[in-house]
Amino acid sequence: MQSQPDPATTLTWDDSLPLGDAPRDDCADRPATPARHVKQTIDTWTPEPSLVPGEVCDELLGRIRGMTNEVSRDEQQRIGEILDDPRRDGEARRDAVSTRLMECFRLHRGRGCFGLLYELNSHHLLIQVAGRLRRYASHADPRDVLQEVFFNVHRYPHRFNCEREDAFRVWSAMIVRNTVLKHLRSQGKGGRRIVPFEDLSDQPEAKASEPLGGVIEAESLEECSRIYLNYLHLYLRFYSMLSERERSALNMVEVANLSYKEAARELGIKLENLKMVIFRARRKIHRSMRRVFEGLPPDCRPARDPKSEKPLRVAGAKRAARTAKDGAQ
Repeated sequence: MQSQPDPATTLTWDDSLPLGDAPRDDCADRPATPARHVKQTIDTWTPEPSLVPGEVCDELLGRIRGMTNEVSRDEQQRIGEILDDPRRDGEARRDAVSTRLMECFRLHRGRGCFGLLYELNSHHLLIQVAGRLRRYASHADPRDVLQEVFFNVHRYPHRFNCEREDAFRVWSAMIVRNTVLKHLRSQGKGGRRIVPFEDLSDQPEAKASEPLGGVIEAESLEECSRIYLNYLHLYLRFYSMLSERERSALNMVEVANLSYKEAARELGIKLENLKMVIFRARRKIHRSMRRVFEGLPPDCRPARDPKSEKPLRVAGAKRAARTAKDGAQ
């Protein structure tokens, strides 16, 4: 003898309702059961519309053909071919039809398409929600979370991609996961909850305001500021040890935001030479800072300036010529 389900915790489908009406909650007029007594098990025996070729599919197709403002004739024909395809089972038909209805809803925001999406998918999505809540030992009512799921479906249709026939099933499963995690965070009382990696949400998590967290964040900010000042101090120290041409090149490119071509024109050197000057100047600063962190002397020496060395070379050449002349005499 098959045991009967508890009507206070089971969502039933009334076959006497038209396909467009939402599932009837038999306990809607009863007092709300305390959260700690809410069962998270949704009995799998609960019937749902099975999209096998027959009366249900014909009724569904007739209703879709009546929604001319929401579903185009091409879409109606495409959905009809899906329902008449003998190679598909009921679940495959439901997924494919739901994908086409969601695409129509994305384009036209029709209430009829959204109502059909609820009828075709609310039961198995409710089972998914209940399973995830039970996994985290939550006492929340699965039907409340299910309403949030469909609210998100209605709110974000622009994020739907209908390239795959089972696109709505995959997309709605992701919404179920994110909605459940968001609901768990909103119900948290400051404790920590271990969430498996595969269930982590793609959306950024809101920061919880805790006294200890504020102290840690303030200390981290202070430490980060102190280290940053140390880096700036060392950079300025080694920057001042560069030659005038190296400092001018870095200032033009990194501070004045000039292009390499403009900086080369200002310094009166070739573009290739400017790139080499900037590269060597940056490498000197980086190498010197690394040596300081390793406890070694910085060893940052300015590069030789060709313009300043030219008079020295000329004077040296003259002295050498004079010396050679005196020796010859």
